[in-house]
Amino acid sequence: MVKKNLHNRVHFEEIIHRISGLSENSKRKWGKMDVCQMMRHCNLVLQIPLKRLELPAINPLFGTIGRITKIEMQIFNNGIPRNMPTFQKLIINFDCEFDNEKQNLLKTLDEYWNAFKNTNLPDHHVLFGKMKEKDWGFLEFKHLDHHLKQFNV
Repeated sequence: MVKKNLHNRVHFEEIIHRISGLSENSKRKWGKMDVCQMMRHCNLVLQIPLKRLELPAINPLFGTIGRITKIEMQIFNNGIPRNMPTFQKLIINFDCEFDNEKQNLLKTLDEYWNAFKNTNLPDHHVLFGKMKEKDWGFLEFKHLDHHLKQFNV
């Protein structure tokens, strides 16, 4: 099974293509966010490796669970379970404008690609611990893939 990674240009373009397939009428298969909120959420998550959003410190037990989860996902290449809890800062429960959010997400993805190409990704994540470039690419792809599947693209 292929381990897709946002640092592979083919996989990166796949994500762009799937985002382009979203519309204001895209319906979710699970969860509470609408398509616009999901794009805002994904944009915020990408702000973390861009060093524009800092997550709060967490309980060491959750950090241990996060590091184990990162390893498990990499070994088994599994996805993110549905309805997983997230950081309060990443919850979007307000209305937003679809075209703006889509444009912003695509712009942020380009900025992420540039940060990767310039080896400017952080070496740590509050939940997942020590991070290498390959970890960022793998986990960011898994996160985007999870939410795009949520909206059938």
